[in-house]
Amino acid sequence: MNTAPLKPSTTAPTCGCTSACAPSKLDSPQALPHGSKAGVPVFRIPTMDCAAEEGEIRHAVADIAGVRSLQFQLAARTLSIDAEAESLPLVLEAIRKAGFKPVPLGSNLSDVDNQSQGHDGHSHDHGRSHGNANFPSGIQKYALALLFAVGAESVSFFAPDTRIFQGLGMVLSVVAIALAGFSTYVKGLAALRNFRLNINALMTVAVTGAFLIGQWPEAAMVMALYAIAELIEARAVDRARGAIKSLLDLTPETAEIRQADGSWQTFPVDSVALDAVVRIKPGARIPVDGVISIGSTAVDQASVTGESIPVDKAPGDTVFAGTINATATIEVRVTALPNNSVLSRIIHAVEQAQGSRAPTQQFVDKFAAIYTPAVFVLALGVALLTPWVLDWTWTQAIYKALVLLVIACPCALVISTPVTVVSGLAAAARRGILIKGGVYLEGARKIKALALDKTGTITEGKPVLVDTEFVKSPIPERQILRWAADLSAHSDHPVSKAIAQSLDSGNSVLEVFKVVAGRGVEALVDGQLLILGNHRLIEERGLCSSSIEARLAEHETLGRTVTMLATQTQVLAIFAVADTIKESSREALAQLHGLGVTTVMLTGDNAATAKTIAKEAGIDDARGNLLPEDKLTAIEDLQKRYGMTAMTGDGINDAPALARSDIGFAMGVAGTDTAMEAADVVIMNDDLRRIPETILLSRKTQAILWQNITLALGIKAVFLVLALFNGASMWMAVFADMGASLLVVFNGLRLLRVNPGEKKI
Repeated sequence: MNTAPLKPSTTAPTCGCTSACAPSKLDSPQALPHGSKAGVPVFRIPTMDCAAEEGEIRHAVADIAGVRSLQFQLAARTLSIDAEAESLPLVLEAIRKAGFKPVPLGSNLSDVDNQSQGHDGHSHDHGRSHGNANFPSGIQKYALALLFAVGAESVSFFAPDTRIFQGLGMVLSVVAIALAGFSTYVKGLAALRNFRLNINALMTVAVTGAFLIGQWPEAAMVMALYAIAELIEARAVDRARGAIKSLLDLTPETAEIRQADGSWQTFPVDSVALDAVVRIKPGARIPVDGVISIGSTAVDQASVTGESIPVDKAPGDTVFAGTINATATIEVRVTALPNNSVLSRIIHAVEQAQGSRAPTQQFVDKFAAIYTPAVFVLALGVALLTPWVLDWTWTQAIYKALVLLVIACPCALVISTPVTVVSGLAAAARRGILIKGGVYLEGARKIKALALDKTGTITEGKPVLVDTEFVKSPIPERQILRWAADLSAHSDHPVSKAIAQSLDSGNSVLEVFKVVAGRGVEALVDGQLLILGNHRLIEERGLCSSSIEARLAEHETLGRTVTMLATQTQVLAIFAVADTIKESSREALAQLHGLGVTTVMLTGDNAATAKTIAKEAGIDDARGNLLPEDKLTAIEDLQKRYGMTAMTGDGINDAPALARSDIGFAMGVAGTDTAMEAADVVIMNDDLRRIPETILLSRKTQAILWQNITLALGIKAVFLVLALFNGASMWMAVFADMGASLLVVFNGLRLLRVNPGEKKI
C-alpha cells in the first residue's frame, strides 16, 4: 500500500469555500495524522478545509526562518509543523493573523468544534470564543439569521420611509449579517489584507458595499442565503465523506483474547498484540487481521474485497478485520496490529488518494485563479466606467458591480472536481478496487494496452505437480525426489511450492542456498551442488540435451511449466507443473477487448507455455522467458506502440514493470507488499474483472466532471449577462451561485450509486 505522506498541492484554488471543497474522510481530531513525525507538534485548524486555505497558511509563514516543513491533512483539518522551538510561536501567530485558529491536537477541542462546526461539519466560527456560551449554532443560527433578513426586507418594503423604521431595518440587517457571516468576514478581511481574492473576500466586499449604498435588506438576505446554501452543500458532501468514513465503523471496538491459563477475556482492539489468539463467534465482525488456527467457517469479505458471496475459510487461511464470520466459531492468530490491518491501510490509501489532485482538478484550479481576478476587474470597471459610458447612476453602477462579485464566486467550479473524484474513489473502494489517487481514476479511461503477469493474475496461482520424469543417472530416484523436495521447500515461487507440496521432504541440511533471480535456486546438499531451475537456467549451465529439449517441448505445448533438478554435470529429473485459468479472467479479458484494450501476457515461463495459456484465456499476445528487467523493457515497448499502458501483477518480479507502467494494478490477496507498494491500483480480491470496471468508472467520472464544469460555467455566464442588463439582483446571484454549487455536488454524488460491475454505468 502507498503510505507516503500527502504531497502538498502546488496549485491552490481561489475558492475560499468550506468543507465542500475538500470533503473530510476521517474527521477525527484525536487521531494522529498518518505520516506525522514523532515529536512534531500537530494542530487542528477547524476552519481549514481546502487547498486555498492551505495556500494562505503557507503564504503566511513563508518568510519565517526555522520552519523545516509543514504537513497538511485537509481531511482531518490538521497541520504538522516541523520548526525550530523559537520559530513555532511566530508560525502560530502568523497563522492566527491569516484568520485561522490552530489548536494543539490532544487538547479539549469540544469548544473549538462547537465554534467551527455544526453537526454538518461545516466550517464557521460560532459562539464561545466570542463571549456567549449559549450562542446558537448550525441550522438554528442560520434560520434565525434568515428570519432577521426577512424582517429587514419586510420593513423596507412595507414600513413607512421614516428614520425609525429605517433604523429598525438596518439593525435587523446587521444582526442577520452578524449571525450568518461572522466567519466569512474574519476570513474575508484576512484574504483582503493579503491581497488574495477568494469567496470570503468577494462576499465581504459585496455585502459591505451593498450595505453602504443603502441596500441593507439585500445585504442581509445575501449573507443569510449564502450561509444556508453552503450548509446544505456541506451536508450533501457529507455523503461522499461518509462513504469512506463508514469503513471505520466496520471494526469492532473489542476483541476476545485467550489468556495464558486458557481463559478468554475481552480487551479493546487497540491493545491486541501480535500472535495473540482471538476468538470470533458466528455473526460477529472479525476485529483483526490474522490466520485461522482453529475452526472452519464462511466469511463475508464484501467490506474489504467487494465479493458478495461468503468465502470458505479453514485453518491456515487469512481473515481480515472488518469482515463478518458467518457460520462457526473460529480462533485467529493475530498477524497485524490494528493500525496496520488491511482495512486501516485501505482507509489510509483512500485518504491519500482524496488528498491528491486529479488532472481536471488542477486545470480547474488554474482556470479559477485567472477567472476570479478577471471578474473582479470587470466588476471594478462596471463600477467606475459605466456612469461615464452608459450614463448609469453611481448607485446603479456600484450595485451591478456588487452583483458581479457575488456571481464571480468560483465555488461551484472548484468543488465540481473534488466531490466527483471522491465519489468515484468511494464507489471503487466499495467494489474492492483501491485507487491511490484521482490521477489514476481519471487516467484509467485512456488505457490502450494492458500487460498481465500469468501466475496468480490470469491463473489461480496455485499450480500442482502433474508429471515427474527421471533422466537416467546412477542416483536413486528416491534420493532425487528428496533433494527436489528440500530445494523447492526453500523457494517462495508458486511452481516450487507446488513441487514441495507434492513431495515428502527429507529435511536435508542445505549448506548453501542461493536464489537465481527469475531462474531458480541452487544449494549445496549432502556435499553435492544441486540446481532447481527453469529451462533458461539449465541452458545457461550447458546441461540441456536434444532429448531433454524434446521432452520439454511436449510439456510446454500442453501449457505446463517445467522445472528441472540437476547437478553440475547432468539433469536428474523433470517436473511438470500446471496452473488453471480463472474463469473470471476469461470474462475480464473479453470485457477489456470490448473496451478496445489490447492485452499482452508477460511471464517468466517459457514462450510455448505463455502462448498456450494466452490462447486459452483469449489474450492478444504473449511473451515468455522474461526476467524482471525484460518485463520493464516490454512495458516501454508497449507504451511506444499503443500509448497509455497498464500493468497487472502480484509478485516482487512484477514491481519494476508496475512502477514503470502508466497505471499499475496489483493483486491484493496474492500480491506481495512490494507489488502493492509499486502499484497505483490494488484489486483486493484478485479478480481481473475489476480492471474493466475501473476503466468504465473512469469514463463515467470524466463525463460527470465535464458535465459539472459546463454547468458551473454556463450558469455563471447567463447570470453575468443578466446582471449587466438589469436582469439579476444580489440575492438572485447568490441563488445562482449556490444553486450551481448544489447541482454539481449532487451530480458528482451520483457516482456513489454507480455499480462499476454493470456494463453500462
